[in-house]
Amino acid sequence: MRAGPLLDHAPREGVRTFTPRWRNSALTDSRMANLLPARALPEGPLVPSVAFGREGPVVVEIGSGHGAAAIAFCLARPDADLVAVDVHVPGVARMLAAAQEAGVDNLWVHPGDALPFLTERVAPDSLDAVHLFFPDPWPKQRHAKRRFLQQHTLELLASRLVPGGVLLVATDSQAYAAHARSQLARHGRWSVVQGERPDWRPDDGFEAKGVRAGRAVTELACTLRP
Repeated sequence: MRAGPLLDHAPREGVRTFTPRWRNSALTDSRMANLLPARALPEGPLVPSVAFGREGPVVVEIGSGHGAAAIAFCLARPDADLVAVDVHVPGVARMLAAAQEAGVDNLWVHPGDALPFLTERVAPDSLDAVHLFFPDPWPKQRHAKRRFLQQHTLELLASRLVPGGVLLVATDSQAYAAHARSQLARHGRWSVVQGERPDWRPDDGFEAKGVRAGRAVTELACTLRP
């Protein structure tokens, strides 16, 4: 039997959790130029009172795609500020346009890689929740090292969340669900409950595509233990 991939604690240089392939249209460039400045974070460390103009719950969504879940959360939780992080510029541009149309004022956008953002700009014990909805499952075994949930990323998330903070994970890949449970159990600081889709999250995008294809969606609510 072939051994599984090495999933050690340290990140591997050059191993990305995403594939940076896209072309920007003129519409994308226009949206980024005109709409991003109002929702961009100030340079340097993330200080809520400076970035958001208030203190309150702070949530980071990793891989926000076109922003449907992020916008829905912001509408449901006006008391919280959500930072949507994604590398895919056309998707970020669509999210910016949708957020403007929805009239949300508590959605902020970081177009870039989540790992350096969390490592370099987010302070320890400062996040109330992290959302990871339908991450790339990297289904081939040789690509498992590229899946976002690994020991080093769970350690990073644990350091950035407040005790009792929540990591919400949703996937329509049973292989990724098993991988997530295994990594969370191995890390040892998470109380994991398999639940239902949050009532505020729309069932479109990757979720709807998976359901149409007959794939079951796994929802994991992972609470950080002190």
